[in-house]
Amino acid sequence: MRSVGIRSRRAGQADQRRAELLRAARRVVMERGMAGTRVADIAKAVDVSGGLIHYHFATKDELITEMLRAALDSESARLRELSSGPGAPIQRLDGVLRFYLPDSRGDQSWVLWIDAWAAGLREPSVQAIVHELGRSWVAAVETTISEGVRAGVFACADPRGAAERIDAMLDGLIVRYTLGDHTLTRQRLLEHARTAAAHEVGLTPADFSAVAASGN
Repeated sequence: MRSVGIRSRRAGQADQRRAELLRAARRVVMERGMAGTRVADIAKAVDVSGGLIHYHFATKDELITEMLRAALDSESARLRELSSGPGAPIQRLDGVLRFYLPDSRGDQSWVLWIDAWAAGLREPSVQAIVHELGRSWVAAVETTISEGVRAGVFACADPRGAAERIDAMLDGLIVRYTLGDHTLTRQRLLEHARTAAAHEVGLTPADFSAVAASGN
């Protein structure tokens, strides 16, 4: 029994070390970008040897992929909570839209994912995670719209198509916003998101404005 406890303790310590390395990898990637990040940079950030990093992750690509996987899991879980949580369908749809938008031009999540899109052109493992994130977002919007249709408050013949169109529009606008297009503000992004969503579900932008005014 004692050996089982020792193995369990060691496994817990290994998990903690991996989590620490993943957090360090994210910090370094945010500073240097994925292409410019080296294992040596991550090792320096946590004051360990490169050998220790390779003990937990065979390659830099594996470490970066696991870091992105952790970010994906966190964001996907939050999207599921928002799309299936309490509140009227319009409140939940508005919550999903607001979660997706960057908090600022320097929003770390969006800077990370834009970098991942570029890396995914040449890294199949990164590309797979980027696609999975996109599917999670579209699924959250589709689920919320579908439930609103069933409740009789939305009118939408193709919830999946509506979700894909909202996704494509917002991705394009958010990239422009993040890259410094000063004709766009976060409030303007939110207005575009609500207008597009209202059009897709048979409501008006004023209906979303009423949700915002109510504090939901």
